[in-house]
Amino acid sequence: MATTRNRYATATEVSPERSRTEIERSLRRFGATGFGYAWSGTTATIAFHLGGLTVRVAVPLPSPDDDGFHRTPTGRRRTDRQAEEAYEAEVRRRWRSLAAIIKAKLVAVEDNISTIEQEFLAHIVLPSGQTIGEWAGPQLARGEPLPPLPTPPRGLPPGS
Repeated sequence: MATTRNRYATATEVSPERSRTEIERSLRRFGATGFGYAWSGTTATIAFHLGGLTVRVAVPLPSPDDDGFHRTPTGRRRTDRQAEEAYEAEVRRRWRSLAAIIKAKLVAVEDNISTIEQEFLAHIVLPSGQTIGEWAGPQLARGEPLPPLPTPPRGLPPGS
């Protein structure tokens, strides 16, 4: 696990549940018509409907087995309880980070600095179920030119 020195929300005591509730409240405030949350293994996912789009954001969570939770920065072994506390602190930190970025993106849209499409482009869900980022990422990594973008799903007006 990377060092947490100078990382956003390192010392937060805000629970992941409270961060998820804050995300949901922000989304409602900015016009979202649906919200969901799920987790599997070391990935938590939020999804929402906003501006005629379905958006899905995966949050990589640490493994409680990561050595960084079981050792101090100086290499000393932590107790099981200390390791659990370090793990829980990192999970809280990541949820705070997600809450902050979602809110910042929504504020940028509200203030006409950006659009929903620009802010959430990589996370927009395509008809295939993949996000645009999942679809385009491997092609970009291989240096391949991207094919034309797929047509929007039926029933959605252009630019919605």
